[in-house]
Amino acid sequence: MGKLALAAIMSLCVIPASIMVNRIVPEPYMDEIFHIPQAEQYCKGNFGSWDPMITTPPGLYCLSLAHVASLFPALYSVQAISSFSDMCSVAILRSVNGVLAIVCSVILYDIIIHLKPTLTKRKAMLQAVVLSLYPLHWFFTFLYYTDVAAVTTVLAMYLASLKKNYWFSALIGALAVFIRQTNIIWVFLVACTGIINISVTHGKQNTKSIKSDVSAKHGLEYATGTNTEGFNLRKRKVVKSGNTIEHSSSRDSSPSSYSGFADELWAILLTLWYLKWEILISFCPFLMVVVAFILFVYWNGSIVLGAKEAHAVTPHFSQMLYFSLVSVLAQAPMHITITQAVDLFRMFRKSRALLFFQMFLALVVGMLSVHFFSVAHPYLLADNRHYPFYLWRKVIMAHWSIKYFLVPVYICSWFSIIHMLGKTRSKIWVLAYFLATAAVLVPAPLIEFRYYTIPFYFLVLHCDNSDDQSWILTGILYIGVDIFTMAMFLFRPFHWAHEPGIQRFIW
Repeated sequence: MGKLALAAIMSLCVIPASIMVNRIVPEPYMDEIFHIPQAEQYCKGNFGSWDPMITTPPGLYCLSLAHVASLFPALYSVQAISSFSDMCSVAILRSVNGVLAIVCSVILYDIIIHLKPTLTKRKAMLQAVVLSLYPLHWFFTFLYYTDVAAVTTVLAMYLASLKKNYWFSALIGALAVFIRQTNIIWVFLVACTGIINISVTHGKQNTKSIKSDVSAKHGLEYATGTNTEGFNLRKRKVVKSGNTIEHSSSRDSSPSSYSGFADELWAILLTLWYLKWEILISFCPFLMVVVAFILFVYWNGSIVLGAKEAHAVTPHFSQMLYFSLVSVLAQAPMHITITQAVDLFRMFRKSRALLFFQMFLALVVGMLSVHFFSVAHPYLLADNRHYPFYLWRKVIMAHWSIKYFLVPVYICSWFSIIHMLGKTRSKIWVLAYFLATAAVLVPAPLIEFRYYTIPFYFLVLHCDNSDDQSWILTGILYIGVDIFTMAMFLFRPFHWAHEPGIQRFIW
């Protein structure tokens, strides 16, 4: 019932907004001028036709064909259309993302229930609705972009992996990569998460075995009167550690009793060795996807398909700094609180020397990143239809010193993110998440906030915040931003003197 209610709520939100967007903006806009004609070629059966300006694979167009095929019998029977190709109108192609957004909300709900089994269905539904309204995800629900399809397939892949259906998960992962190439990184992360979960489960089973052995020894001592005090002292230490593992492993990838990162890594390596054949069989589908992707890159000569010059890989380490601040602001009711500030202060007092060194090192790396690796892409400097254009000119570059003064804010944002993840996730998982996010964002020369959506969802889903008030405030924040950005897009058009046509503000 919860999933049906959630789907109904999201349908009531998506359908009216879709109708309004299609009435006011009936023609393809921005990147749609490439995607929609390409999808129309597929609808006509011209699968050999390809626009060289399109950078992503044709996964979205194949999904669109399936969507159109599902609608065709009903519309043809009422004589609303005369041929299959007539179905590929702007409105129907955009509706693909509307359907996927509703499916995505249900997937989010399932992931929340799986990761947080103690959460009530009402709380899980609240969180799923709020995350579905995340402004970067919500806005592109109504345009024919690859973002919603990419997010939905990546989350579906992760859900299948959490349910230990690894072959199906890898199959969905292949589809996700077929929609957007950078999703190969999330295939890696999902596989790593599955291996970490197996290592935690394996440790839990070993703990139960140790406890059984200790119980049997206690029974032997009681029955025979044998003095086994020395044995018991040694076993008590192991049992104490084992109890911690069992308690903390109630959630996959949660922090175990391992004293540090090296212990966690060693435990995973031992698990990989002892269960190497089981893990190889379970995760070989992911390996197949990775190998296929490597062969594609070798054949294509690049990760992107078209417009290779404009999307050349560029070391853009500042992207990680921007992502941290955007993510914290998007979760402001959870991060920017007195409780979070007190937690961070206590953490600093507890390990003052270590955290001072980490903070100093992070500040140095941050300063070097904004000085040497802040990329001003020509599209960013020239296109005033995007919000990053104004943030770059009016904030970051308003004065030469501002980008340096913002570094401590970025670093504090990352410390808050890592601290919140560290409450429920193991150190090795947090590192894997950080590296996956960097692998997606750092090579991207263009500042596009929509690139942050998938890492943001992984971040939020793995933070344990069940406070309804925080989620309601976050939902209000999202609704406010959604209304503002949609109103600017629909009702504040403008014109360029050097180019005909209507221009609109977009993320």
